[in-house]
Amino acid sequence: MKMQNKAKKPHVLIFPFPGQGHINPMLQFAKRLHSKGVKVTMVPTVFLSKSSFFDSSASIDLCIISDGFDEGGFEQADTPDAYLSTFWNVGPKSLAALIKKLGHTAHPVDALVYDTMLPWALDVAKQFGISSAAFFTQSCAVNSVYYHVYKGHLQLPLRGSHVSLPAMPPLHVSELPSFVAIFGLYRAWFDVLVDQFSNIDEADWVFFNHFYELEPEVVDWMSKFWNVMTVGPTIPSIYLDKRLENDKDYGMNMFKPNVTACMSWLSGKPKDSVVYVSFGSVASLGIEQMEEIAWALKDRNGYFLWVVRGTEKPKLPHNYVKETSHKGLVVTWCPQLEVLSHESVGCFLTHCGFNSTLEALSLGVPMLALPQWTDQCTNAKHIEDVWRIGIRARPDEKGIVRKEISYGA
Repeated sequence: MKMQNKAKKPHVLIFPFPGQGHINPMLQFAKRLHSKGVKVTMVPTVFLSKSSFFDSSASIDLCIISDGFDEGGFEQADTPDAYLSTFWNVGPKSLAALIKKLGHTAHPVDALVYDTMLPWALDVAKQFGISSAAFFTQSCAVNSVYYHVYKGHLQLPLRGSHVSLPAMPPLHVSELPSFVAIFGLYRAWFDVLVDQFSNIDEADWVFFNHFYELEPEVVDWMSKFWNVMTVGPTIPSIYLDKRLENDKDYGMNMFKPNVTACMSWLSGKPKDSVVYVSFGSVASLGIEQMEEIAWALKDRNGYFLWVVRGTEKPKLPHNYVKETSHKGLVVTWCPQLEVLSHESVGCFLTHCGFNSTLEALSLGVPMLALPQWTDQCTNAKHIEDVWRIGIRARPDEKGIVRKEISYGA
């Protein structure tokens, strides 16, 4: 008598918005699912799959779809509106074709975990009768603000200096997400973030990339509406519980990190002597602000490691890298988790992207918050006043944080 085949592994598609801050948490979540015996397939765009550095040892399959800009991704589009409208037109058809194709294999798709910035993915899942989970890559507090805007409870443009929302501390207008605080700023992105809630009631689960204790009141409030689960912090296992073997990196980088240069340089520095500076993969500082940070780092009594993307380097003062080489290292990208976990790093000057915030929080690194846009001002508020794990740098009347920032670092 033949032995019966083991039960088929469930097959889950993980579909992130094509940006580094969205890929990292969702890929890490994918690895966690895989460790539980689930077959997992990541779904990047064509251009992302060609231009990124992917760790093939992660045991996660890749299946690509088109965003309509296969040769250049977001940069190929003239404007955010052009990119988003094309992606919203091409993406659903491409995702549906992929799910249909996989339906004829030994592992048809059982569930879709989709980035909430791509709500049409939920509609595609419903077409095929598969389970679905919405995945928020920003904090509960930030998404609560967008939810209230979507429901019409928070009228824009705002008419006052403060906002009070359920289960949240009072927020000054400057502490709200920038698309809400300055109505009309980057309208295309505002629409995407508010439209996350357009069909979310149809999702089987709603995942948040953080842990319950970080925002218990907001989680409890949101759980009144959806089947909420906190699944974070989604950072590589070696920095948390070490349950996943050799899980040292997220596994997909849109920029190539200068690993050897960074870690060799840090290894010779005293404990807590280095200020690590990074403004993420998207934020772009003005020339005046870049110069103020540059002089602050040069003047302070200590070392610094500063990530300056290639597109941002022309904003540095003339000959700056050479003149500060005795105390600083400037790189185009770095292995951030390795850097933050190094004993020589004593402070993180950050833009307060939610992934960076969770990483620093998880690794116990104090933060000097210099938020730029989107969710970062709300995150900075929580870093200083709610979680009390850092301080905010205050800008002057021109919106510039001056070189006195060195005293905070």
